[in-house]
Amino acid sequence: MSENDSAQLQELRRGTAVLACLLMLRTPQYGYALLEQLADAGIPVEGNTLYPLLRRLESQGLLVSEWNTDESRPRKFYRTSPAGDSLATVLLEDWKNLQLSIDRISRKETS
Repeated sequence: MSENDSAQLQELRRGTAVLACLLMLRTPQYGYALLEQLADAGIPVEGNTLYPLLRRLESQGLLVSEWNTDESRPRKFYRTSPAGDSLATVLLEDWKNLQLSIDRISRKETS
């Protein structure tokens, strides 16, 4: 894969990570657990990408966070805000429509 191919793939995955986080954080989770779940779902994201993304989504009002200090090591849990939940619904619908369009285009190309 060329460097340009890699850059294009990274760009595609960046938007995918936003949608995946908004969807997965409908159930509160802390960052490391989210990293593992994303990887298990086939969306590998590095910590140095995920944590700035979570902070950005929180500053945009799409996520809320709370500290859990019940355990020996405090953990910051994130969850999708009502605005983030609404955006996730819109993005997911658009994702499905784009997938259908890409499928139609790719079928025409192979015919």
